[in-house]
Amino acid sequence: MLVLTRKTQESVVVGGVDGFERVLKVTVLEIQGGKVRLGFEANDDVPIHRQEVWERILASGLPPPTEAPPAPAAP
Repeated sequence: MLVLTRKTQESVVVGGVDGFERVLKVTVLEIQGGKVRLGFEANDDVPIHRQEVWERILASGLPPPTEAPPAPAAP
């Protein structure tokens, strides 16, 4: 596991080097009261799930959705 420290508005990018397309960008949006709010940017064909949701998808025996749901509007 890679462990990084990021401040608010700093990001981590997965992929995107030497011929690899950027797969995922994660940005720390807010840190408040022991909670971290993250923003995820990925292509529409890359599903993004919370861990507990992913485990339910796997346990159901159904294939994961092929399209990511639309992102909620920012407050």
